[in-house]
Amino acid sequence: MVSLPLEAVPPVDERIAALEAALVAATAERDKLAEEREKLAEERDKLASERAQLRAAYERVLEELELLRRRLFVAKAERVDTKQIELEFMLKKAELDQLAGAIPGEADRKEDEGSDGDGTKRRKSSKKPSGRRSAESLDHLPETRVVVPCDLPDGATIIGEETSTKLGWQRGGPIKLVIVRTKYKVETDAGPLLETTPKPPELLERSLAAPSLLAHIAVDKFADGLPLYRQEERFERLGLTLDRGTMSRWLEDLGATCGATVVESMRKDALEHAFCIATDASGLAVQPIPTADKKRQACRKGHIFVFVADKDHVFFEYTPKETSRAVSRMFHGFSGYVQADAKSVFDVLFTPPDERPPPEDGEVKDPGERREVGCWSHARRKFWEAAIAKNAVAREALFRIARFFDKDASWRGEAPATIKARRDQHLRPEMEAFFAWATTEYDKVRDQRGSLRSAFGYALRQKDALMRVCDDGRLHLDNNRSERALRTLAVGRKNWLFVGSDDHANSAANLLSLIASARLHKLDPETYLRDLIRVLPHWPKDRYLELAPKHWAHTRSRLDGAQLDAELGPLHVPEPPQQQPSPD
Repeated sequence: MVSLPLEAVPPVDERIAALEAALVAATAERDKLAEEREKLAEERDKLASERAQLRAAYERVLEELELLRRRLFVAKAERVDTKQIELEFMLKKAELDQLAGAIPGEADRKEDEGSDGDGTKRRKSSKKPSGRRSAESLDHLPETRVVVPCDLPDGATIIGEETSTKLGWQRGGPIKLVIVRTKYKVETDAGPLLETTPKPPELLERSLAAPSLLAHIAVDKFADGLPLYRQEERFERLGLTLDRGTMSRWLEDLGATCGATVVESMRKDALEHAFCIATDASGLAVQPIPTADKKRQACRKGHIFVFVADKDHVFFEYTPKETSRAVSRMFHGFSGYVQADAKSVFDVLFTPPDERPPPEDGEVKDPGERREVGCWSHARRKFWEAAIAKNAVAREALFRIARFFDKDASWRGEAPATIKARRDQHLRPEMEAFFAWATTEYDKVRDQRGSLRSAFGYALRQKDALMRVCDDGRLHLDNNRSERALRTLAVGRKNWLFVGSDDHANSAANLLSLIASARLHKLDPETYLRDLIRVLPHWPKDRYLELAPKHWAHTRSRLDGAQLDAELGPLHVPEPPQQQPSPD
């Protein structure tokens, strides 16, 4: 180690001064860095705020774009002018792209993502998409040629034909439909002009599925409870690869189109002309909306209401929440009898118009006046629960109620006026006696907890509604009609478990409506849906009610059978009937 001489070592004072100077410089540098850090933090917070604002604007415009897309779809389904909506759609799309470019990383993210068609995002797969199924992949299927008629102009020369392929269904399995359109040449002053017979209108444009296949898939799921993954497996066994996601999109589009046309006309007809609407509701599991963190969530609970309007229509309605407001919207404008259970959600229907909640923005006050009709089956069920405990009073109540049903069943099939007269003569006195006896027995158990008190309480609270069946011979003692209609939903729900979104639920409700109404009028659901899908693209929008199952037998008899049996092609629409025929 080399030691310095003492004279070479700086004095202590100098060393201290140097250290102090270094400390001052370091402190100044630290303060400068702290100041810069604060500025950077402020800039970061400012950028984060701007990004959040841009993100919010982006999400808002994305939502508006999705709304316009659905409005455009419904407008096309109803065959109305869509130019204004298409213009709004393109402007919103341009605004969305501009916002995506302004958000750092958003444009790149969009390139790596695709849409599954319902507004949700999905990562693109590295697997090359297969695209539209080639005709060669269907060569093993039975083939049917459908030639589109062509009215050749004067002087035209046929030069060939153009073919396209669709998938149909016949009893036993899928079939290949080859659509043949004529190609021809027309001589003009400007030279030869090549033309092709225009494509006939279709309900689902650019879809591979023909009406027969769409009807088969819909009935399999919503009438027979066969989920799409099982249908996918069955098609695979038949030599056809058909993705369940594709089928799901078909059903959603089909349900939305039929809902905006035929089902809506059925609903309006029921609300305007029905004498009595029987209703009930059941729960339905709906997949949750994906979140940013992509955490697994439990399914949401939605609700499907069923409405049986006399002997005319059965239709289903989906609502995310079972609220009085939702029920009020469903029955808006209806005046007549409503038969339902005693759920509090239905109470709003029977309140006087001046006592109802004020309408929300954009809504019109409901002028309808409804009268409640009770369900004796619900009342009987309460006493049956009490009778399980071998309660003699409950058994007495069951015996009395059974007499009501036995007597009423003996008059079934007679004219409504005759039924009313007999109910006034026989049922009304017995019902009055029942409620007098129930009042006495209820006083004995009023302070006791249990099923017997609950049964008597239910019956006495519903006295006026239960007695109302005697007011008209067309009314029923029970609400079993709506409960039977819900059975199809219950069976299907056990198999396909849930629906993918609120839009899927609405489409499912529309298809359930058509199938249930077809069954009500003794129509084969699959044949009816196949004919409906075939006819609907050609039908005037102000005459959709003629296509409802209530009138379909008469409407079908007026159509050209050969045109109707063809999957595609022209269809002659007859003149509207002078008077809508009775389904009976």
